Amino acid sequence: MRLSRYFLPVLKETPSEAQIVSHRYMLRAGMIKQQAAGIYSWLPLGFRVLARIEEIVHQEQVRAGHIPMLMPTIQPADLWQESGRYDAYGPEMLRIRDRHDRDMLYGPTNEEMITDIFRAHVESYKQLPMTLYHIQWKFRDEVRPRFGVMRGREFLMKDGYNFDVDKDAALHAYNRHMVSYLRTYERMGLKAIPMRADSGPIGGDDTHEFLVLASTGESEVFYDSAVTDLTLGNRAVDYADRAAVKAVCDEFTAPYARTDETHDEALFNALPEARRKVGRGIEVGQIFYFGTKYSEPMGAVVVNDQGQRVPVHMGSHGIGVSRLLGAIIEASHDDKGIIWPEGVTPFHCGIVNLKQGDGAADAACEGLYQALTAKGLAPLYDDRDERAGAKFATMDLIGLPWRITVGPRGLKNGVVELTSRRTGESEEMSPEAAVAKVAEIYTPHMAAN
Repeated sequence: MRLSRYFLPVLKETPSEAQIVSHRYMLRAGMIKQQAAGIYSWLPLGFRVLARIEEIVHQEQVRAGHIPMLMPTIQPADLWQESGRYDAYGPEMLRIRDRHDRDMLYGPTNEEMITDIFRAHVESYKQLPMTLYHIQWKFRDEVRPRFGVMRGREFLMKDGYNFDVDKDAALHAYNRHMVSYLRTYERMGLKAIPMRADSGPIGGDDTHEFLVLASTGESEVFYDSAVTDLTLGNRAVDYADRAAVKAVCDEFTAPYARTDETHDEALFNALPEARRKVGRGIEVGQIFYFGTKYSEPMGAVVVNDQGQRVPVHMGSHGIGVSRLLGAIIEASHDDKGIIWPEGVTPFHCGIVNLKQGDGAADAACEGLYQALTAKGLAPLYDDRDERAGAKFATMDLIGLPWRITVGPRGLKNGVVELTSRRTGESEEMSPEAAVAKVAEIYTPHMAAN
């Protein structure tokens, strides 16, 4: 993409309503525009990152054996009345009526609807196990929406629902989701810690939240510092192997890690003092096992291998797709702007032409653009007739991980400058070597697709 042809409404000043880093930088970098309290339009740069995050979530869900689908945003109220949650959910639910005076709602979650779909089509245990998921916009009418996409009213969320014949099978689905989530967050450059949590209005006894440590987090967290050293890395995990999946979950949940809602002071104080850490965390996902909470009242049953009709065991599993943008920025930025991890960057590399209109510089930049594109990468070429300082400031603000700077002086020596946004370190090399190095950097991320 050539910046002269792109829509990137960068702001020089920080809007007064932005209270935290991610909100400030998303507004200044032209990623979002507020349309109403807690409701945003996603402008091209923000939409590109949102799409990359959504793609990673899809890839890891499918890798774990889960089946994508799509459910509507508007739901009939009678399903929620059937489960008993319609009146209990609270004012966060946006209740509406259609032109025929039927009670409807803008879905904050989909347990009832997915249970209705399941009971209409599945009758035998032989059709299980089954996990269905979708990525869809949701609405919760927060009393005080704030912090940009971190606590908005409209948000994009992945929610999945498993159906199993008994508790053991359902707990394997729970573990499978935990492992797939760990891999998902690591691919985004995040350290997301699974913490024992409260189930809230979803219900159920087994639940973990995934929290990214950040000073702006909404939750106070207590954890053993040993948990921050754990990483899934590139290890292969067979999702059909219950013991192997459980072993990974045990590894990541053995160290103490809890939110303030489930904190146990005695267990925490039993840790060595040097490992007792207190901080704040941003919730980016949560998994639940809730058994037959929905299947019993809504009649979601199957015939088991004994010929008996039994309610299925269920769980739900969510990832805050749009919230993840804010969390990534909170965890990865400096005083100049965003620093995108390679896995989610909107463009793989920026190209800065220091002297637009110079024949040699223009030709070199065009050659770099074509060569990077041929490697399957998406460069952003700043071909505007702007001073160099303004171009560098824009690149720093939008946070592309790598920048290639091209100028007449370097070209006389046959070199361009490759700069890391994270470290600030620069290296002079030939244009061909710069392309090769950038392609090599992104090879593991492209291979993970």
